[in-house]
Amino acid sequence: MNEREYKEVKELLSSKKNIVLVPHRNPDGDAIGASLAMYHYLQNTGHNVTVIAPNDYPSFLKWMPKSKDVLKFDMQNRQSKRAIDEASIVFLLDFNALHRVGSDMENTLKDFEGTFIMIDHHQQPDAIAKYLFSDTSICSTCQMVYHFLENIDAVDSIDTSIATSLYTGIMTDTGSFRFASTTSTTHRIIADLIDKGANNALIHNNVYDTNSYSRLQLLGCALSNLKVEETLKTAYITLTQQELDEFNYQKGDTEGVVNYALSLNGVIFAVIFIEDVEQKIVKISFRSKGSFSVNKFAREHFNGGGHDNAAGGRSEISLNETVSKFLDILPNYKTELLNSYEA
Repeated sequence: MNEREYKEVKELLSSKKNIVLVPHRNPDGDAIGASLAMYHYLQNTGHNVTVIAPNDYPSFLKWMPKSKDVLKFDMQNRQSKRAIDEASIVFLLDFNALHRVGSDMENTLKDFEGTFIMIDHHQQPDAIAKYLFSDTSICSTCQMVYHFLENIDAVDSIDTSIATSLYTGIMTDTGSFRFASTTSTTHRIIADLIDKGANNALIHNNVYDTNSYSRLQLLGCALSNLKVEETLKTAYITLTQQELDEFNYQKGDTEGVVNYALSLNGVIFAVIFIEDVEQKIVKISFRSKGSFSVNKFAREHFNGGGHDNAAGGRSEISLNETVSKFLDILPNYKTELLNSYEA
């Protein structure tokens, strides 16, 4: 967005509106954090605001201020569709294409005749929003929301609830500030959010230190399934539906597990394959270090995409067939894997 567009958005938000905020399907900390931050800001400035998540999200994010007010489109369908029908503005937060919300919600949003505003940091956004704030160099959508508020002269309106939401999203999308996308600007924003009321120790505890016993047992199972392709600097993990059921899998229980594979000395490419019998797919998360682009890999082979060092994908063949396909493809990337600058 340019200066003229920010002025137009500021004018658009200067009078009371019905506004809907939408994160992507299976929303993570950044998506929920961005949605709740905008929810608090817009409510505080007099708008009627509804957050509609396509589906449920992990319990370790449900402590966030006003999280209980988030509608789930798949479970509160009529209420969600009514809110979209009555809205004049829909914010699309932390995703770059309507298919990222699932087919039913995608069809509903395609019929929306109001104004779309997209704030996102993923590559190759679709041309669906009148106002697009897209920057792939920024570590998180929550940092982009902070900049959005800067550009409409609203940073001073950040209160404890907004600061908490933004801090949570930046923390989770940067791996607690350790990824290369974490810049000095990110740290300056984090300092301002702490000054504005974000309790950094409490936020970290609420997200990372509330594991259930069964979740840790599932982690142990995942690590026991870990395989390493040493000559290709790659590690991967599999989880079957039977294993998920055995350890009472709850949404969010596999969040971050792929990073254990990436933490191995000498590994620059890590993958987790998770069987989902209900959806008849295998869900895949890709992570990398250095110059190896998992966004490109996921787009070319597994109906996915994301960032250069963090992406997702899916497969509609069996878990074993998916892993075999992956292992067949992998040697074609040997040169790129061996030459990643962090290897």
